[in-house]
Amino acid sequence: MIEAKRTAPSRAKTPVRMLLKVPALHLISITVGAFILIPVVFGILGGFKDTGQLSKNAFGLPDPWVPQNYLDILTSEAFWRPLGNSIFVALATTFLLVAVAAMASFAFARFAFPGREVLFMVFAMGLMFPFAVAILPLYHMVRALDLIDNPLGVILPQAAFWLPITIIILRQFFMAVPGQIEEAATLDGCSAFGFFWRILLPMARPALATVSVLAIVNSWNNFMLPLVIFNDPDWWTLPLGVQQFHGQYASDTAKVLAYVVVSMVPALAFYAVAERHLVGGLTAGSVKE
Repeated sequence: MIEAKRTAPSRAKTPVRMLLKVPALHLISITVGAFILIPVVFGILGGFKDTGQLSKNAFGLPDPWVPQNYLDILTSEAFWRPLGNSIFVALATTFLLVAVAAMASFAFARFAFPGREVLFMVFAMGLMFPFAVAILPLYHMVRALDLIDNPLGVILPQAAFWLPITIIILRQFFMAVPGQIEEAATLDGCSAFGFFWRILLPMARPALATVSVLAIVNSWNNFMLPLVIFNDPDWWTLPLGVQQFHGQYASDTAKVLAYVVVSMVPALAFYAVAERHLVGGLTAGSVKE
């Protein structure tokens, strides 16, 4: 009887806690979402205004609507050339990064050799160095290799700096693959590379999709390295295109907002398509035996 009296209040309080906890979480989510969504909505509506409307009624609806701002951007080479450069640099960086990181992660996860953990810690220490800290020596190195105004001057450093986190993610996934699968493949005459190429990589598709999405997003948003490496406007990526367009049309704020909004669309469309793979890769904890 005493035990029943002690446990009854806690059971009665549990639904009350849940009733208070769920609305609080919803309120926090709505607040965070509003902070993210309000600037985006402001930019979209501002692109349909002229500069006079932005000065008089910055947060109201356009009156009249001015779609010409967006039409001018979509028909301008100042948008399409940086867009093509960003796509090329992002895809090349991702391909190189995932190819190298997958092979390195396979060695760290499936082979036992002297100094393996020490070498892995050296890679992990790369996470401790911010990109901006190395920009000066990196510039001198790229210049010494004669890669200024060359896309490889951006692709190679990006792949190198994002290698540590990619190896960490892929290594954990490769280690979760049961050893019995590798033993069965070996008994069937499969070599180490054959197991990696034919069995392990197809099983690691969620993890590969995750690191690919992260690499493309990081490359797409990278501003400092292209700014330092690319002096030729023909190689400018989209972040540099936004800066150049803002300098050219500083007095036309509405057109600048339209350019920024249009520049966001490819990244948002890619993320919408890849979101399922990204979530699947982050939630995939292990492979069942």
